[in-house]
Amino acid sequence: MKAYKFEIFTSVIQENILRRFYKPGFKLPAVRQIKEIYKLSTSTVQQGYDDLVARGLIESIPRSGYYVLDRPAEIQVRMKQERPVVRDAVFEDRLSLTTSLHTGFRVNEFNVAAPGDLLIPQKLILRTMQQVIRESGLGLLKYYPAAGSSLLRQSLAERAAAHQTILNPEELLITDGALQALYIALSAVCRPGDVIAVESPCVFSALEVVRVLRLKVIEIPVDSFQGFDLSFLQKACLLNDIKAVMVTPNFHNPTGILLTDDQKKALLSLAMENGFAVIENDVYGDLNYSGLRPSTIKSFDQSGIVMTYSSFSKTLAPGIRLGWLSAGKFLERAEQIRFALGSTVSPIYQETVYKLISTSSFDRHIRKFSNYLTKNAHQTMTLLADFFPEGTQMTRPAGGYHGWVRLPESVPVEKFYQACTRDGVKFTPGYTFSFSGQYQQYFRIVFSDRYTQERKDAIARAGISACRIV
Repeated sequence: MKAYKFEIFTSVIQENILRRFYKPGFKLPAVRQIKEIYKLSTSTVQQGYDDLVARGLIESIPRSGYYVLDRPAEIQVRMKQERPVVRDAVFEDRLSLTTSLHTGFRVNEFNVAAPGDLLIPQKLILRTMQQVIRESGLGLLKYYPAAGSSLLRQSLAERAAAHQTILNPEELLITDGALQALYIALSAVCRPGDVIAVESPCVFSALEVVRVLRLKVIEIPVDSFQGFDLSFLQKACLLNDIKAVMVTPNFHNPTGILLTDDQKKALLSLAMENGFAVIENDVYGDLNYSGLRPSTIKSFDQSGIVMTYSSFSKTLAPGIRLGWLSAGKFLERAEQIRFALGSTVSPIYQETVYKLISTSSFDRHIRKFSNYLTKNAHQTMTLLADFFPEGTQMTRPAGGYHGWVRLPESVPVEKFYQACTRDGVKFTPGYTFSFSGQYQQYFRIVFSDRYTQERKDAIARAGISACRIV
């Protein structure tokens, strides 16, 4: 997919900052210098610098120029956590903050992690369903194999092979969405009271599964500089018998960051050394903004200790309740749990997804959807920079459709959410992404629908309200 023109110089600046070649306080070249060096327009250079400011890497000082910031607050929070802490998986019931509102007035929701109505390929899905009904008829009303359609599992394995991930169709289980796959994976390797490691921040729905299974957790920091903190995990392994690690290496929810192949291999090596399972969430893996589809940890695994899962709710439509789990060496136990959860996924969903992914229609949809998300990510950062208080930071995602936003300490978050309610705007509070109660100054914004003028105005209202209560 097409990259932004300004990335020709912003990528260089970012690399120098991350490698600490550019120290905090370092003055960056003027707009005119960048324009001459890279043969870009003034507006393009300005957009690039605005992008770096929005990501919290640099700051603009009026009548002086652009300077490298000290390490962002999210890194400072991580550094304060000196040792791994084992926590009970208990938090206040806040699910109402993460789901759709049912109020009497119009609400612009940026909290529901699913394709928006305007980006769901409605005609494609409904046309394919109608075709499936005509062709299969009575067969759709019968039980399917407990593990799911063999044709669907074979097709999923073929698609995975296209991006160098070898999945054995016999080790695949078709599930009722990604959360059921996660439930099965955790249940296959853990018992109540066992300790697992989870990424932090971690999506609240996954934390709810952990809570229901009565597991104990160690939260492993994730940040835009280092990704999943492997050194912190290694320290945790020295002090605890960790049974499994939950991780989203491709476009993590909520930060949208992507782990490198070296980081994925290092995590796998650590798992093999310490004997824990890796439970890999790949629901956003197809939604990359640029380049080839990223690899999975599963693609490097020859031992069977990686359990990878995904679904089509995030790429097709939330009502398509179909996911899958590659259970690896834990297949026997996973099959037993899957069977105990009841009958298989709706045959019409299985046949519809099979027909979609067996043609070029699904790939065309993914390319179109990813292009929209790329534009929406940049639009989101622009809106935050234009309307939210100075010092607001958003981690720049590499894929998916989440933005992880940090408000300045001067913004009282409870008043901010109260103002959002009055303004008819809904984000997901950051404290729902952890059992520890951190991320009070953060919120997640979802940009998986088209930016109509109404939705742009809604973000603007939220930002203006945040400025007023500072």
